[in-house]
Amino acid sequence: MELTRPNTASTSTARARRRFDANGMAVASFVLGLVGLLVMNIVLGPIAIGLAVLALRRGTVRRTRAFLGLGLGVADLVVLAVVMSTSNGSAWSIA
Repeated sequence: MELTRPNTASTSTARARRRFDANGMAVASFVLGLVGLLVMNIVLGPIAIGLAVLALRRGTVRRTRAFLGLGLGVADLVVLAVVMSTSNGSAWSIA
């Protein structure tokens, strides 16, 4: 029976891939939060918050962008609440 060293290449590759995914999540959360300020904030705000939290948990290098995405996602929901309260419950008007 021969003892071999565990294959560390696959674990380092998986770690690098996970960090790359986290960086993409941070950027996506920032972009979705920014777009959500203008359109579809009820959908894009929570998605931006979720992506930012996932990116931060996975240890992204772009922490500032993830925090900006988190803040913009929360701002999306605040804008939605303000618009809904000032327009008597309807954010859009057909007429």
